[in-house]
Amino acid sequence: MFQGETAITVDDKGRLTIPTSYRDLVANACANRLVIAYNPFDTGCLWIFPYAEWEQVRDQVNALPSVKAVHRALQMKLVGAAAIVEPDGAARILLPSSQRSAAGIEKKAVLLGMGNKFELWSEQAHLAKIRQTIGEDEISDDMAELRL
Repeated sequence: MFQGETAITVDDKGRLTIPTSYRDLVANACANRLVIAYNPFDTGCLWIFPYAEWEQVRDQVNALPSVKAVHRALQMKLVGAAAIVEPDGAARILLPSSQRSAAGIEKKAVLLGMGNKFELWSEQAHLAKIRQTIGEDEISDDMAELRL
């Protein structure tokens, strides 16, 4: 569904404009309802889900037994902090200031289409992640089977 890398500018009010190439996809996928949540695995990144996709993720995460601390942490970062947003007439969405601050997202950011969701990276975190290479000792069995 979503793929590609786009440099994004966040305005002084904390809004980003959905790139033109994604606007119809977003409208069709979720009637312009998006959910912004923390990425629990990478610092400097927020996840942006189409609402229907989000409902599935939310239900899976909430189904985890909350007696385990790691489950509670995942529930807090994904469900507890989730923000539902809708683009305005200029196709802008407002990023919650608490999420922007925690992820270190300022004026310049990078939006990645990751299939079922977007990842919104701070410019610095994205650059650091892209510059990292995957070492031979990190290759999983599933990765080894890919024909790249």
